[in-house]
Amino acid sequence: MALDQSFVGRTYPPTPAYEVGREKIREFAEAVGDTNPAYVDQEAAKALGYPDVIAPPTFVFAITFKAGGQVVEDPQLGLDYSRVVHGDQKFAYSRPVRAGDRLAVTVTIDAIKSLAGNDIVDIRGEVHDESGEHVVTTWMKLVARAAEEA
Repeated sequence: MALDQSFVGRTYPPTPAYEVGREKIREFAEAVGDTNPAYVDQEAAKALGYPDVIAPPTFVFAITFKAGGQVVEDPQLGLDYSRVVHGDQKFAYSRPVRAGDRLAVTVTIDAIKSLAGNDIVDIRGEVHDESGEHVVTTWMKLVARAAEEA
């Protein structure tokens, strides 16, 4: 059953603040194999003009995906998460994520489409720090695969 188009434009409440830690950034950089010294060395980051270490560009996925859970778990939308695969991800930064940032995410459903029985939901996440400064906008595409016919 196709998802309700009236959900396009629905915005969910901001998430509680997520505090970005140096160790989380280091662990993430190691996990993805990115050896940029600005991710692990405060002096290297400061030499580039940042007040502290910065995070790899995809670091913010962890908090924006969690925020997207508000859409996935919305019982009124009726998305069958057991059939969902992650289809795409994009980021547009105003500035890098830095250690010490306290980030909140507000998610909005940008589009809902049906294609060959699959439901496709485009979710935009606006990430701001505690002062209200925009840090990054993310776009995530979730695809709920069509149910198999008996």
